[in-house]
Amino acid sequence: MAWFKRTQFPAGMAKIIAASSVGTLIEWYDFYIFGSLAPIIASQFFPKSNPTAALLSTLATFAAGFIVRPFGALVFGRLGDRSGRKNTFLLTLIIMGGSTFAIGLIPGYDQIGFLAPIIVLLLRLVQGLAIGGEYGGAATYVAEHAPPDKRGLYTSWIQTTATIGLFLSLGIILITRHSLDVKLEDSIAKFEKWGWRIPFLLSILLVVVSIYIRLKMHESPLFNKLKNEGAVSINPLKESFTHKGNLKMVLLALFGATMGQGVVWYTGQFYAQTFLENMCKVDFEQTRTIIIWAILMATPMFIFFGAWSDRVGRKWIMMAGMLLAVLAYRPIYNRMYTITDLTQVEKLDVLDKADHVITPIKGKDASLQTSTLVKEYGNGIRSREVIRDTLYADGRHSIKPASKLSKLLPGKVYWQLVWLVFFQVLLVTMVYGPIAAFLVELFPTKIRYTSMSLPYHIGNGVFGGLTPFIAVLLSTIFPGSPLVGLWYPISVASVCLLIGSIYIDNRKRINIHN
Repeated sequence: MAWFKRTQFPAGMAKIIAASSVGTLIEWYDFYIFGSLAPIIASQFFPKSNPTAALLSTLATFAAGFIVRPFGALVFGRLGDRSGRKNTFLLTLIIMGGSTFAIGLIPGYDQIGFLAPIIVLLLRLVQGLAIGGEYGGAATYVAEHAPPDKRGLYTSWIQTTATIGLFLSLGIILITRHSLDVKLEDSIAKFEKWGWRIPFLLSILLVVVSIYIRLKMHESPLFNKLKNEGAVSINPLKESFTHKGNLKMVLLALFGATMGQGVVWYTGQFYAQTFLENMCKVDFEQTRTIIIWAILMATPMFIFFGAWSDRVGRKWIMMAGMLLAVLAYRPIYNRMYTITDLTQVEKLDVLDKADHVITPIKGKDASLQTSTLVKEYGNGIRSREVIRDTLYADGRHSIKPASKLSKLLPGKVYWQLVWLVFFQVLLVTMVYGPIAAFLVELFPTKIRYTSMSLPYHIGNGVFGGLTPFIAVLLSTIFPGSPLVGLWYPISVASVCLLIGSIYIDNRKRINIHN
């Protein structure tokens, strides 16, 4: 009860948090919907001859948006420190919304060839630049309105927006998929053909609402104070990265906090989804709902750990989250893989078999022969394998028929996976809940937007955003080891844990009015 009372805030602060959070949430929704639809986007914008290469190309394009985030942090951070917080993250919102909407309009690879992935890549780069300027502005804006003893609590609401944006993207994808047709097979076909565009196009409505809300916001009082005193930084980039003391803080924030936090974030939510779908072969819809349940249950813990950091400090909560990730990732993922593995389970029955569904291939003297095989296993899992074989007029078949396997999980296995992912998201809340307050407290007001944005977006955008791509790449290079992809986040988190434990101060309730 005491903790609940501590989380309450005055009406004026509630409006500030809501206005900042809603725009940030929409930007994260826009940014993550691409990753949530990676397998389908791979089939739409890249050649279908090599599905693994297409998925890697899509994940690389997804990662490209993260890699340019530090440049967005520099561009918009400088603008935010010179022109103000409000107008800067209003601009980033417009840029993000426009580029997301445009992705939903791009013709596929079959229509415009290699121009399709090039356009998608360019729009992802624009998205990355925009999100690079958004987070620092929102976190700084809220922190500069917050009292020192509740800064962790208030900024933790901003921290929920990234996860809720992912939750929203997954939810809209599933709603769209189900609304296209009564029959599941027909709705899947329509969604993969054109329905995937709807979540991208819908984002423009959410952006318009967010712009309306943000237009009513006022500038940060600390920035106005600097402006009235004529103390606004003339060159925030120079002051942030050439001043020895401030550069030290930037590097410490990166290597002692944000890079470890970044890999924990993207492993627990994005690589978990990729692993379930591509390594465990779990059904598309069940994969998404597993993530949704885990996020739904764990999200309140962002607020808990943010508020707790006001009492005990930011450092050890974040370090504990990284330590648990280093120790727990391999056992967790090994369990996820083992309980969905069918190689050691008795096959009970062939439930359904549909062969020789033949469809002519337009413009070719050949047909596509599709076979579907549904099996049930002793642990209750049902597998559905779709085999597509090109049948030529002269009687030849394709050298290697394409095969797609998906597994439908029974309740017991399904909920085990939910709890395993939930624990990973819980670790995300530990490392991510206090970090906005931690970063804000490191830097002076006149260069805060620039200084905190760069280490945050290198840590999250480069180290964190590359997690799904590098993990899948390692699994491709070493196909005999399903857990090999975990060595990347474990290594990065270990280095960050060591540096952070030794060199970071356990900050709380720091005066930032300078």
